[in-house]
Amino acid sequence: MAETNEFFEEFDRSSATLSQMSVLDTTGQSRIINDPVHGHVSIPKYCYEVIDTPQFQRLRDLKQLGTSYFVFPGASHNRFEHSLGVCYLAGKFVNTLRKKQPELLITDEDIKLVSLAGLCHDLGHGPFSHAFENWAARCGVPFHHEEMSKDLLQLLVDDNHLDYTKEEIGFIQDLIGGKPHASQEKRFLFDIVANSRTSVDVDKFDYLARDCINVGMKNSYDHSRLMKFSRVINNEICFLSKEVYNVYEMFHTRYSMHKLVYSHKVAKAIEFMIFDAISAANVHLKISERIQDPKRYVYLTDGILKDIEASEDPALSASRAIVQRIRRRELYKMADEILVPADPQRRRHTPLELSDAEISKAVVSLSRTLQIEDIIIDRVKMNYAMKDQNPVDSVHFFSKWDATESFSIPKQKVSLLIPEQFSENYVRVFVRRPEQAFDAQEAFRKLFHMCDPSPAHSLPSPSQKPNPGVDLTGKKKRKLFAEDDSGL
Repeated sequence: MAETNEFFEEFDRSSATLSQMSVLDTTGQSRIINDPVHGHVSIPKYCYEVIDTPQFQRLRDLKQLGTSYFVFPGASHNRFEHSLGVCYLAGKFVNTLRKKQPELLITDEDIKLVSLAGLCHDLGHGPFSHAFENWAARCGVPFHHEEMSKDLLQLLVDDNHLDYTKEEIGFIQDLIGGKPHASQEKRFLFDIVANSRTSVDVDKFDYLARDCINVGMKNSYDHSRLMKFSRVINNEICFLSKEVYNVYEMFHTRYSMHKLVYSHKVAKAIEFMIFDAISAANVHLKISERIQDPKRYVYLTDGILKDIEASEDPALSASRAIVQRIRRRELYKMADEILVPADPQRRRHTPLELSDAEISKAVVSLSRTLQIEDIIIDRVKMNYAMKDQNPVDSVHFFSKWDATESFSIPKQKVSLLIPEQFSENYVRVFVRRPEQAFDAQEAFRKLFHMCDPSPAHSLPSPSQKPNPGVDLTGKKKRKLFAEDDSGL
C-alpha cells in the first residue's frame, strides 16, 4: 500500500502524452483516465477491481440528471463518470490532509476506504436517479438509494470475491451514509464523501462541476480552493476564513441548479409520465418487489423504458402508450405554480396547509372539465442543502494567523447581500392532457384567490390565456437552452 500516496496526485499534463482515454501506468498499479472535469487522473488498482464488476458497470446505464436529459441535450452524463470523479476527489482530499497534517495519523488504509466510499456512494440509484426514489415515495414503497448503495456494495464484494473484511465493508458503508459510530476516532473522515455536519463534501464538488459543464451553465465557485485551503481542527474539516464567500457560492450554485435545471417544469412533467408508466407496469414487471432484492434490483436501469416499449405484452399496453407519448413529445403540462409565502401568518390563509388530495379535489370542483385523475399536485422544495437553515453557519473556519483555533463567521460579516431566507417552496399543478392546462390554471388561481386575494397572489386574469412567452410578472421568460415551452 506504500504507493497509495502518489495515486491521487495531480497528473502532470505538460509531460503527459496519452493516445487513449484509459491506459495503465508503467507500474500496472493504477489507470490514468481522461476525465472532462478533472483532467488526467490516476485511479488505483483496488478501485478498478470494483469498477470492473457488473454491479458498478450498471452505473453506465443511469443518467446523472434523470429526466433533465429530455430537456437539456448536453445532460447525457451518467452516474458512472460521476462516481469516478467523487472517488478521485475523495482520495485527493484525504491525501492532501495527510501531507499537511502528519499528526492526524492518516493511513494508507484510510485513503483506500475513503476512496472506495466515494466510488460506491451512488451504487444504489434506480432508473432516472432521484426520479425513481420520488416514485417509490409516492407509492409508499420503502426505498432510499443510500441504503441500497450499502446493500449493493455487500453484493458486489461477495459476488466478485473481493478480499475485504466485515469491518472494512462496514466502515465504507458508514462513510457512504455519513454517520460515524460514537467510538470513531477520525471523525473528520466522514466529512469527505457525505458530510452530514455541513454538507460541504466531494460529492457536491463533483456533481455541481460536472452538471454545470454538461448543461452549459457557469459554475461560480472553485472547489479546488476549498480543498487546498482546508485543515482538520477538533476532528472536523475547516476552511481558511477568506474562503467563506466561496462556500456561500457553492450553496448558491446548488440552489441555482435546482431552480433552473433539476426542477425544470418539463423535466418534472416527464418524470410524472415515467412515474405513471412504471406504476402501470409495476405488477407485471414486479418493480416494487425487485427493490427488496439487491440481486434483482441490479438489473433496473434507465433501460426499463426500452423494455416496456419493445414489449408486445398486452399487460404493458397502458405503460407502453405513455412511453410512446414521451417519444412523440406529447407531454404532461404544468398548468400553474405558486410560491409559498414565507410569512407563516399569510400561509395560514392559503390552501397550502391542505394535503395534495385536498388541493386536487378543490381544483376539480372549481374547474369545468377536470377529473381527479387528470391532475397532479407537486410540491417543490428548494434550499441551500439544510432545509431553512443557513448551512454556512455550521461550517468552521480558521485564520491564517492561527491555524489551531476554529470559529464560525456570521453572514453579516461576509456580505449584506447574502439572503435572509435559505429555502423556498412551490406548489405546482400538472395536467396529464395538455388541452386541460388552461382549465386547471383557472381553477388553481380561483382557489388561491378565494383564500388570499392579496397582491402577492394577484396573477394575470385566467379569463384570457397567458402568452407562453410571458411569466406571471409579465416579463419575458429567460429560456435555458430550450427553444420553446416544452424543451427540446
